[in-house]
Amino acid sequence: MKFVVNRDVFSDAVSFVVKLLPQRPTLPILSGVVVEVGDAGVTLSSFDYEVSSRTSIDADVQEPGAVLVQGRLLADIANRLPQAPVELSRDDSGVVIRCGSASFHLPTMPIEEFPSLPVVEGASGSIAGDVFSEAISQVAVAASREDVAPVITGVNLSLQADSMSLVATDRYRVAVRTIEWQSSLTETETALVPAKTLAEVGKSLGSSGEITITLVKDDIRELIAFSAGNKTVTSLLIKGNFPAVERLFPAETPHYAVLTVSDIVDAVRRVQLVLEREAALRFTFTTEGLHLEALGSEQAQASENLDAVLHGNDMVVSLKPQFLLDGVGAIHSPFVRIAFTNSENPNKPGPVLLTSQTSRDEGESTNYRYLLQPNLLMR
Repeated sequence: MKFVVNRDVFSDAVSFVVKLLPQRPTLPILSGVVVEVGDAGVTLSSFDYEVSSRTSIDADVQEPGAVLVQGRLLADIANRLPQAPVELSRDDSGVVIRCGSASFHLPTMPIEEFPSLPVVEGASGSIAGDVFSEAISQVAVAASREDVAPVITGVNLSLQADSMSLVATDRYRVAVRTIEWQSSLTETETALVPAKTLAEVGKSLGSSGEITITLVKDDIRELIAFSAGNKTVTSLLIKGNFPAVERLFPAETPHYAVLTVSDIVDAVRRVQLVLEREAALRFTFTTEGLHLEALGSEQAQASENLDAVLHGNDMVVSLKPQFLLDGVGAIHSPFVRIAFTNSENPNKPGPVLLTSQTSRDEGESTNYRYLLQPNLLMR
């Protein structure tokens, strides 16, 4: 096996296939990357029985073959090679990488023990890469990071004929984004995809123009594939029923405040500096504006006043600053509408609903909604 390839092309390909490799694989062999060399070029792939990545690149092929090498080590080497053509070849004891004045020798692993990648045929639909990437980034932030409840560590995709909704929750907040796409579906399909995997898909394929999505559900497996250009990622779906969180959203929100996104982001970041970890900020909305207040340890305090347009009665809520910043940061609009809902507990207001608004007075958009549960008011 021997080929010569452009340094940047090789580095990009290796980086792509190792991004979703597990940090602690169940078997050492699953930390590897397969390098297959054929007449049509070079294919690199990884697979840990749950997630696979595969990409093909053009190269000057001098001798075909295939090897399995340690993935993250190969990526570290590829990212630090000098700007020169890369030559990769195999000898009796491993793989030799030469680039300019640099030379590396890597041991190989038994490729015959590596699992075969899933074969995915057909397509359920396609969507613009930048639109899909933006939607993923807006929603994935609300997914749980605790493995105790795997079903809420994913993003639930609801695929319809001409639209798709993405939903995530960690019990304290819910994020929903609805986007248009083109598909061949005649019935609504759902796919619960690990949020970490989906987030990486958005980053890796978002600039690729168009992403093809293929949903595979049969007696043997349930998986989803994302393809763009010469790159493909497949992922097993999370088993279980995603909670019906969309019913939590209120039908109407006549009681709300409108603020400038940049103002509230900057103010929250300043005021939260005195807070201990996991503590909440106190938000007091009045006709005069918004008053932020933080009480930290050892009598540390901070406060700030902001302009806000309030529709309805005065309102006081206690919110975790990072949760609020996640929602406001995903709005992607100059103004944010913070709507208030009712609760049976007089000491705990209902969830607040964040949506985007194009101006201070009008132009609400509900294609992205972020519902956040307040903390109990301590005083």
